[in-house]
Amino acid sequence: MRRKLAAGNWKMNGTGASLAEAEALAKAKPEPGCDLLLCPPATLVHRMAQALDGSAVAVGGQDCHAKASGAHTGDTSAEMLRDAGASHVILGHSERRADHGESDSDVRAKTEAALSEGLIAVVCLGETLDEREAGKTLEVIGTQLEGSVPDGVSGATLVIAYEPVWAIGTGKVPTLEQIGEVHDFIRARLEARFGAETGSAVRILYGGSVKPGNAAEIFGVSNVDGALVGGASLKAGDFIGIIDALEAAA
Repeated sequence: MRRKLAAGNWKMNGTGASLAEAEALAKAKPEPGCDLLLCPPATLVHRMAQALDGSAVAVGGQDCHAKASGAHTGDTSAEMLRDAGASHVILGHSERRADHGESDSDVRAKTEAALSEGLIAVVCLGETLDEREAGKTLEVIGTQLEGSVPDGVSGATLVIAYEPVWAIGTGKVPTLEQIGEVHDFIRARLEARFGAETGSAVRILYGGSVKPGNAAEIFGVSNVDGALVGGASLKAGDFIGIIDALEAAA
């Protein structure tokens, strides 16, 4: 059985005062029925890792550079994240792909760098509204999955997050049938490429306007192993509502 995962992406939000929300989450969920992960901005990774040390909440970064070191002003390497206390890193988020022009090959290189440092890679996939309306969703997801994920992964080192770009922060959510279609497609592709044992062990998260009010029905969909949550993960109370729904579905 794949253990469910509730992951929070704080994006470019949070200062030192925000650590109180992370600590409140850890206090409320000392022995959760699913895995918990918070990915704050780089300025908070070390402090959050210290604040949550010994708790059930893991800490991750939101991106890493493909190179181990060098003249890359403003970037953070996988080794630096691990040194700061991170165990995971989000890669290929649609906001990185759009804002920074990251290609599938860029994401693959970053994933290889993360895996080489022992980080668990949370690789994001998702189609735009134009691609959805053109009937190209599965084609886009298949291309991104093939190009962004390197060989040699396992259920212990890779998490896939399906986030339809048009649903992120918009309040719009795909139908349960649409979510299920994509998650089943990703599972089939993983099993075809990596074999049934590995392909069935990789967790597939859904992300895109997940809230306490809609979480339960989303978690009931085939091959949805948890959620990558944006804004609702910034406040412990909101995130706990989603986690409760995931624990109930586990």
